[in-house]
Amino acid sequence: MQISARNQLKGKVKSVVADGVMAEVILEVGGQEIVSTITRASAEKLALKKGDQVLAIIKASEVLIGK
Repeated sequence: MQISARNQLKGKVKSVVADGVMAEVILEVGGQEIVSTITRASAEKLALKKGDQVLAIIKASEVLIGK
């Protein structure tokens, strides 16, 4: 799979919680958690489950920094 997004982080699925039409996917990436909300259909199509090795692909036009 080739995509234009350069922000790709390898991680492991920590949990997948489907509720209605959406699913919350929590990934562990380098000791940190990343949370993504995707459609339930996408989660099912990818057959996501705890322990799966996946890529978090981040494509954003804006990144906010706080201190």
